[in-house]
Amino acid sequence: MTKNILVTGGAGAIGSSMVNRLSEDSGNRITVLDNLSSGHVENIVMRPNVRFIQGSVESAEDLRQAISESTDVVFHLAANFANQNSVDFPQRDLQVNGMGTLKILLRSVENKVKKFVYTSSSCVYGDRNEPLDEKCQEYSLDTPYAITKLLGERYVRFFNHHHGLNTVTLRYFNVFGPNEYPGKYRNVIANFLAKAMRNEDIIITGTGEETRDFNFVKDSVRATILAAETETASGKVINIASGRETKIKDLVQMILRITDSKSRVVHHERRNWDSVTRRVASVDLAKKILGYQPEIELETGLREYYEWLRKQNLNKCEW
Repeated sequence: MTKNILVTGGAGAIGSSMVNRLSEDSGNRITVLDNLSSGHVENIVMRPNVRFIQGSVESAEDLRQAISESTDVVFHLAANFANQNSVDFPQRDLQVNGMGTLKILLRSVENKVKKFVYTSSSCVYGDRNEPLDEKCQEYSLDTPYAITKLLGERYVRFFNHHHGLNTVTLRYFNVFGPNEYPGKYRNVIANFLAKAMRNEDIIITGTGEETRDFNFVKDSVRATILAAETETASGKVINIASGRETKIKDLVQMILRITDSKSRVVHHERRNWDSVTRRVASVDLAKKILGYQPEIELETGLREYYEWLRKQNLNKCEW
């Protein structure tokens, strides 16, 4: 049976990995909607069952092309990414992450989409430093990105309860891996690896004792597809993470060893919006509902990502 799938933000780091995995099944018909503000269409494997639309979730016309009565599943990954970018451009953040999410929800209801998967972020937990599970209802939001991601969650819940849209919300924790280029607003692993490859100073903003939960992109993609396929996930909010805590200083040493780099480690003051000293997820709910099990160890993922980056032209990255 043919399944018609839309992936917004499908040229981004996670989105393109999603598209490539989904398109391996010839029974799937994949539409990708991406404005290429941070995505790269060359990361998409353009199989016969993949259609690409360069457009925006803010545009009614682009959404009309992307979603129809035959659309079965929407994976909504498009976002104005991420914290520092939202601090610098809060209006743009609200427009894309707030209004864009509302518009695609409305279009999905109008066309009776069967499943809507919304990708949120661990940043909605704010500065809570204990191991995080989905029962948390107290939020201390540090950035516009955190605010608009939680706003998106609230809209998704409303459309689930009020309109009967079959939804699931996934809170990603620090996804990394191939198809993400380093850059000013990109994830820390991408930038640490690129600096190490160039033997440039690696800057840690803080003491290095801070921890994060890093999850390899293949695990995140697998969990996201499971969320679309699992009916008992309907209406749920679920953490997607490795469930493992890594100190930033240990991450850097691992990267220096993998890349055989001569980079110096330099410490700067933490950014004034970043109050999170510890971050690790409980993935018990993902295991129970989705049957999800994180499989790829941090060092294994780093080595695969490093090998991918070695093949890329890093000179085109914006620092």
